[in-house]
Amino acid sequence: MPVKIRLQRHGKKGKPYYWIVAADARSKRDGKYLEKLGAYNPNTNPATIELDVDGAVTWLQNGAQPTDTARGILSYKGVMLKNHLAGGVKKGAFTEEEAEKKFAAWLEDKTSLVNTKKDGLAKAEADAKAKALEAEKAVNDARIAVPVVEEEVTEEAIEVTEESNEEE
Repeated sequence: MPVKIRLQRHGKKGKPYYWIVAADARSKRDGKYLEKLGAYNPNTNPATIELDVDGAVTWLQNGAQPTDTARGILSYKGVMLKNHLAGGVKKGAFTEEEAEKKFAAWLEDKTSLVNTKKDGLAKAEADAKAKALEAEKAVNDARIAVPVVEEEVTEEAIEVTEESNEEE
């Protein structure tokens, strides 16, 4: 039975939410699956991914083939690296402890990159809010200044009309 690791769509129209599942390749996209490995929410920035790394590695070692999108997600979370390191341990290239150290170092680097991106997004959002507030203050100041000018114009108009009425 050929097994695929793929995405199963859930959520509503325009707001997709995916489950990452191991399923028989012949089953429907949203149909029966063998095991749920995690979830993927592309609606957040950055996208939220919850994944059972060890379960996914087990399926990959048993011959499951990920789809292109699932492969990208698995690679992003380190499943493909962990599978690669497990293959190196089986061949005797290095020990289990060395593989765990390499994976932990990679995971730490990846976490720092993701946190840097989140901080950058938060800063950009705060800057955008500050600019919007300054623009709104400028517009409000302009609105306050405009009625004062209109009152002066109307007083001048009243004086001009009174003068013209007296001349008649």
